[in-house]
Amino acid sequence: MLYNTVVTHVPSHRIRQAVLRMWGARIGRESAIFRGTTVLGIEGIRIGEACVVGFRCLLDGRGGLTIGDNVVIASDVHFIAGHHLPNSPDFGYVLEPTVVEDHVWIASRSTVLEGVTLGRGAVVAACSLVRTSIEPMQISGGVPSKPIAVRRSALTYRPVYRPKFF
Repeated sequence: MLYNTVVTHVPSHRIRQAVLRMWGARIGRESAIFRGTTVLGIEGIRIGEACVVGFRCLLDGRGGLTIGDNVVIASDVHFIAGHHLPNSPDFGYVLEPTVVEDHVWIASRSTVLEGVTLGRGAVVAACSLVRTSIEPMQISGGVPSKPIAVRRSALTYRPVYRPKFF
């Protein structure tokens, strides 16, 4: 609660990430989490090196959220860790892990649901709803997300982006 109401708005990557690490998240070198990002289940979050998480994202680690190296997550992307069981008498729920492999790019306002793996080098188009896993190097988009094309990249980039006061 303290992170999501106060710390997420502090204009320093170093401070925000230090607090997340202190509370159990594992975050690699040269990664950046921009202001306004909400974090649930901090101890279940693993972020690799040189990753960029844009403004106002939702990182739900209650079921486990693993993000590889050199990943770009644009602003307003949501990772949802589970779902409720509509026929359950006690409104029961299921939590499942989500995995984002290296060099994945997730465009703005996409939602990635629980139990999904985004393969190495995959791209998720803007405003997509990802309900099923995406193969490596596949470009996928839509609601629900479907294959659009295959990415052709050597995947040699390292997206280090940590501007001051962001």
